[in-house]
This record gives sequence, structure tokens and C-alpha cells, in this order.
Amino acid sequence: MSASVYHVQPLTHPLDSTVCVPGSKSITNRALLVAALADGHSTLDGALFSDDTTYMAQACAALGVAVTTDAADARFTVDGGGGTFPAAAAELFVGNAGTAMRFLAAALCLGHGRFRLDGTPRMRERPMQDLVDALVQLGARVQCIERPGCPPLVIDADGLRGGAATVAAAKSSQFLSGLLLVAPCTHTGADLTVVGPLVTPPYIDMTLGVMSAFGVRADRDGYGRFRIPPQRYAARAYRIEPDASSAHYFWAAAALTGGRVRVEGLGTASLQGDVHFVDLLEQMGARVVRGADFIEVHGGAHLDGIEADMNALSDTMPTLAVLAAFARRPVTIRNVAHVRLQESDRLHAVATELQRLGVRVRELDDGLVIEPSPVRGGQVETYDDHRIAMAFALAGLRVPGVAIRNPACVRKTFPDYFARLEALRS
Repeated sequence: MSASVYHVQPLTHPLDSTVCVPGSKSITNRALLVAALADGHSTLDGALFSDDTTYMAQACAALGVAVTTDAADARFTVDGGGGTFPAAAAELFVGNAGTAMRFLAAALCLGHGRFRLDGTPRMRERPMQDLVDALVQLGARVQCIERPGCPPLVIDADGLRGGAATVAAAKSSQFLSGLLLVAPCTHTGADLTVVGPLVTPPYIDMTLGVMSAFGVRADRDGYGRFRIPPQRYAARAYRIEPDASSAHYFWAAAALTGGRVRVEGLGTASLQGDVHFVDLLEQMGARVVRGADFIEVHGGAHLDGIEADMNALSDTMPTLAVLAAFARRPVTIRNVAHVRLQESDRLHAVATELQRLGVRVRELDDGLVIEPSPVRGGQVETYDDHRIAMAFALAGLRVPGVAIRNPACVRKTFPDYFARLEALRS
């Protein structure tokens, strides 16, 4: 999208739509890395093609793995390296893709040579130290070469020994996911113990689900301890389900406008925790129909206020905050302090932009309290954060004059989001 501002047009009639969304970014990047480490030829169908997945695919290719892209058919084909990478050196840039940065930081330790891993200025502010500390315990040589605890990283790799390690995952579950993904390719396997709280645990279930699909078993004690013996990933044909984090904007649109939206391809067996965003919509008064391969939301006459612990659904926090402005009673969001460390300080960004639209909001250390307010139009700053852009566009379905600055930031995970939002009108 070339325009610097996107002007949202309010709906003139209730929504009544069936929507298909692109493949899951989180599953695509996990599957790309696992396929790159597998023995043989894998086909990933239904894959997402976005900035984040492009960075991951390009990094795997730069490491000597044969990756073929077919965006028209939403397919990657990957010839894996059998638990390591052919290249002995590479300088990799991953933009602001947290999954690519954290997963590659762990995977590069399996190689043999020197590797440099870097990202955007915002990525250089995002935390890495807890992952680095755990990798060092497993025998890696990893350095944060400019700012302590942050990218860029230099990895001097000669395979990864494995063994026992503790990992803190209060700032990002991606630290634990990265370790799990590489654990079967270490010399001795890994025995990983989580110390302290774990944020967004559904992403750990997703990681283990992808690993299992490629033939790797893991023993676990809840979310506290994971034992993965040395194993080989087996190449396979793998279908990636649609992205629940992308789908939730359309479910929210139905709840916000009193309409109906069905998302195909996501149902009760989904690997993705964000499908449970519809549980919050249900609490706010929407009706939800759940099937094996679809979820449908019917908006009610009103949105009710709720108190929500959104730790497990933190990517959907900006969207719930936007809906909250239209609720009959206050909405309290808690236990999402870690979102301050993501593409933007999301708590501060959401509070600031809600206030710009006339909404009364109180920013907490770990959440927000949003009061029902007359919402007005205005230009929303997006902080180069795709989730801010997509969430605040929903307000414009109800209120005239809402405009989104730098709409192109949605390329990170959902390049044609605004086109699909427009399609709801038909």
C-alpha cells in the first residue's frame, strides 16, 4: 500500500460475510525452520507470505538450505539440512520479526561457523538476554555485540551440545519456543526448566504441535519442564492453518457492528490460542458458533464490559481495547506487561491513540482500564506496529473520520488486510 494514510469508511449496513484469511505467521515460521532442519523435502501449503515469513525464508536460503517460494499458491518447498546448515558464515537481517530473530538465534548454534543476526532499530531494543543465557548453558557461544541483552548477535557455532538448562520466559515465550525447536538437533538432547512465569503459553503448545507433525516427540511436565531426546525431524507435506491472529479482527468487526462473520478453516482443533478471542466476545454479548473447520460470530445489540486477563491472548489486546470504547460498561485488561516489549510499547500506544479518539483510558503497569466514551474521528499513529493499525481501523467501521497513518506496516503479517476489510462491504 503506497498511501501514507488510509481513510476508513463506516459501514452502511450490518456485516454478513464469510472470510478466508492467510496462513498463520507463527506456524509458517515454525514450519519453515523445522523443514530447514529436517531430513529431505518438505512442502508447506497454506503458508503466509508477509515480511516476517519472507525474512525467515530468506535467512534459511542464505544458510544454504534450498527454499522455493510460490506466493500465488501459498507454498514453500524446503530441502532440509538434516539438523544443521550448510553455510559456514552468514549475515542475516530479520527486520522486526521476533519469531525469526529468536528462533534463528537458537538454530544458528547448530551450525558450524560464524553468523551475525540483526534487525531494525526497534528489534535492536527487544530483549534477547534470557534466550542467550539458556543457549550458553547448552554449550553455545553467543554474544550481544552492541547493546547488552539485545540484537545484533554474533554466534560462533560448532554444533550444540545440549543438556540441562533453565530459561526465563516472562518477557517472551519465543525464548522457550526457540530452545524447543532446536533441542532434538543437539548432541545430547535437552532438559529445559522454565523459571518464573511464562507468557502466552498457547504458543508453546503450537511449537510442540509443529514439532510433533515433523516426527519429534517431547516429554513435558505442564509448562514447567520439557525433555527432548536427540531426534531427526522427518520431512513431510504440511498444511498450515489460517492465522487466528488475523482472523480475530473480522470476528471483532462482527461484534462491533452487530453483524455476522464466519472465518473458514479455523475451528475447535486449531493449534492457535488466539481462536479463544471469541470467548471474550461471547462474554461481551456476541453469539459464537464453533465448528470443526469454522468459527462464526454474531454481534449482539450491545457490547458489555468485562475484566480480562489477556496474557495468553496478548496479540489481540489492542483489538479488545478498541471494542471497549464502544461497550456499555468499563473494560479492564490485565496481565500483559510484556506487550511493552513488542513491535511498539503496545500499552502506551493503545492508550495514547484511544485518547486521540476521545476515549477515556487509564494506563496500568500491566494493562488498561477503558471507559465507555463517545468516539470521534482522528488520524491514528501506528508506531510502525501492524497490530495497532489493524485494530484501530475497526473503530472506523462505526465512526466517521478515522484514518490510519502508515497503513503499509500491516505487511509484517497481513499484507492485504485493508483490501479484505473493504471486501466486508460487499
